[in-house]
Amino acid sequence: MNGIIIVNKPTGITSFDVVSRIRRLYQIKKVGHTGTLDPDASGVLPLCIGKATKVIEYLMDEDKAYRVGLLLGAATDTQDATGSIILEKPVLVSDEEIETAINSFMGDQEQIPPMYSAVRIKGKRLYELARRGIEVERSPRPITIYKIDILNIERKSDKVHVTFEVECSKGTYVRTLCHDIGQLLGCGGHMNSLIRTRSGPFMLDDSYTLDDLEEIKSKMKLETALISMDKALLKMPSVYISHNNALRLKNGLSVPLGGLTADFIRVYHESGVFLAIGKTIQEDAHLRLRTHKWIGNDSIGL
Repeated sequence: MNGIIIVNKPTGITSFDVVSRIRRLYQIKKVGHTGTLDPDASGVLPLCIGKATKVIEYLMDEDKAYRVGLLLGAATDTQDATGSIILEKPVLVSDEEIETAINSFMGDQEQIPPMYSAVRIKGKRLYELARRGIEVERSPRPITIYKIDILNIERKSDKVHVTFEVECSKGTYVRTLCHDIGQLLGCGGHMNSLIRTRSGPFMLDDSYTLDDLEEIKSKMKLETALISMDKALLKMPSVYISHNNALRLKNGLSVPLGGLTADFIRVYHESGVFLAIGKTIQEDAHLRLRTHKWIGNDSIGL
């Protein structure tokens, strides 16, 4: 069984918990996720099953989209609702000033990873150090915020709850974005809810809850929830090759490429079966195609 399944992860469990559930459900060991979601976050969690685990590295680089709940008026040590309050101030700014501050984060920028994160420094996870009360200097990392849509601003007492949607590059910490917005406004802030609505090409509407999958299994139709692995790679151009050229690629040889110039290419057998991720190379003044990641297919002897 090979393919991608889009799980709507519930809050309260880890991404690895979901992987474990899917392994038991599909009775298969080769299952991997394409980027963790915090236990308190929910939403799109693509899982690769069987041979589809070979494309995980390409999905890790995909952009993400989230629906975010930001609480202004209190900052926490974890930058989300699970932490202890370290700053609390009344929100004295207007709605217009809040909107301006949030929108100012659009574009290319550098972001400092939070202490409560899985980033490694000198072999230690940051969250391991944070739990021991140790804070270390972290290098900022380049990220991009492509789009922000503010959906609602609600005032309750001296706090303000903001709901917004954000589209961002890989490696973006949304809770750090919330923290930084609170700092800019001078009142503190933290993320108090997070739903991932998109991961690469996969949308929340395409996802299944764990209960959905249990029900599908009871009807012996688990395969119907799987998406072909090449659907995760649609940004790459495609090429169809003959059976003989497919054998050459499988054996590490190059084949003629034609007019394509992209770095990575989806390679299909002439019958339409997805075979590999190819890479363009320069050989004898000509562009040719060589295998970058071989997937293969037993049904056609490859």
